[in-house]
Amino acid sequence: MTFTLQEATISRLQQWMEDGTESAVSLTVQYMQRIADVNQAGPCLRAVIELNPDAIYIAEKLDQERAAGQLRGPLHGIPVLIKDNINTADHMHTSAGSLALADSYAPQDAHLVQRLRQAGAVILGKTNLTEMANFMASHMKNGYSARGGQTLNPYGPGQLDVGGSSSGSGAAVAANLCAVAVGTETSGSILNPSAYNSLVGIKPTVGLISRTGIIPITYTQDTAGPMARTVQDAAILLGALVGTDEQDAATLALPAELPDYTAYLSKDGLRGARIGINRALLDEYNEEELAIMEASIEAMRHAGAIIVEGANLPHTAGNNFNVLLYEFKSALNRYLSTLGPHAKVRTLKDIIDFNHLHHRDALRYGQDTLLRAEYETSGTLTEPEYMNARLQLGIQAQAEGIDRVLQTHQLDAIFSPGFTDTPATVGYPAIMVPAGYLRNGMPFGISFMGTAYSEPQLLRIAYAFEQVVPARRSPIL
Repeated sequence: MTFTLQEATISRLQQWMEDGTESAVSLTVQYMQRIADVNQAGPCLRAVIELNPDAIYIAEKLDQERAAGQLRGPLHGIPVLIKDNINTADHMHTSAGSLALADSYAPQDAHLVQRLRQAGAVILGKTNLTEMANFMASHMKNGYSARGGQTLNPYGPGQLDVGGSSSGSGAAVAANLCAVAVGTETSGSILNPSAYNSLVGIKPTVGLISRTGIIPITYTQDTAGPMARTVQDAAILLGALVGTDEQDAATLALPAELPDYTAYLSKDGLRGARIGINRALLDEYNEEELAIMEASIEAMRHAGAIIVEGANLPHTAGNNFNVLLYEFKSALNRYLSTLGPHAKVRTLKDIIDFNHLHHRDALRYGQDTLLRAEYETSGTLTEPEYMNARLQLGIQAQAEGIDRVLQTHQLDAIFSPGFTDTPATVGYPAIMVPAGYLRNGMPFGISFMGTAYSEPQLLRIAYAFEQVVPARRSPIL
């Protein structure tokens, strides 16, 4: 079968379904064939950990609705992959890549999965990830899970870092195994693999998308978000994911009328925009990456942006890890308690014991982070170290960080090469956009970040950047 969907956007797929060139079924079949060709065969990307056996049936139903003139929206009939730490109440497992959860079936859909189904998306399957969303072992390799194996970067399978922890979602979208995918982020897990796979990734404001039904790391920083090949596709997927959930208090402040994020996309979005340049931690980047950064800044200047230097952000990694460590035990045990009486593991301690018993298969990189969370924290969030770390993060990332920089320089957004952990630590949004490639073929991205609920403004700027720097190209597989 000839694969005809290379780099196809959501709007193009909708056009083909409207004129009868394709259908939801034919799209689903072609993406399944593509997965068969490159996921476990060919370059063996191992980006997809499980396929949905009901995908074609779902697509058939959506085609019937289309024929009857009952369209649900821009995702109607569009195949979507979701990260394997997101619950689906169907025939697929939800395991976070862990062998301890390899037989676990979720009792109900995650709230965001309910929204995807309502929007007419075809849930095509689950993507591999860095096991436990990269909160298992300090030396865990990006993209590895005991259940799914090692996800590879399609731009250099076996040679280039795929990024994490939403590694499978990143590799799958980059390699055209789906139209778009959903990742999750606590501290870089959407932005990082998006940068390494030449993708647009949106890390939304915490509370914009419900966390209910996602295997957690924290109560305060976790969020799901879109991963796509274009800003427009990411905006479409974001609109479908956003919504109030009575079970997630962080979503209750959302307005009743949520925006159509695609309405903010403008080719002139950089004209007059004040963009602050974050030059903190530039010693982490090599000459090629810095050259791409400077070329990106110059392109924005030529597009009419007002470039403002001195918008440097503090680094918050130390306090950030402490917050994650203390919240993980409580959050994970709460999630595991929802799996029902027949679940094989009910606590973090159960997972640790399972891994120890099956150490040859389960502990390729160890589990020192799990052990620290279990034995160094109470799970009650009462430790002074935890409370002090949370308060300090708020000061660093808000009063001394993003809000201060935005207000001091009267900025519309802050620009960084690659990504910084500052937005994640305070729950603020950031968008990664492809910016170029290194000589070895490694993609490199730049990010825009802002204050809470500034997604419309960031999308406007990111879309305009994409038009003046159309960097993305498809990997050769």
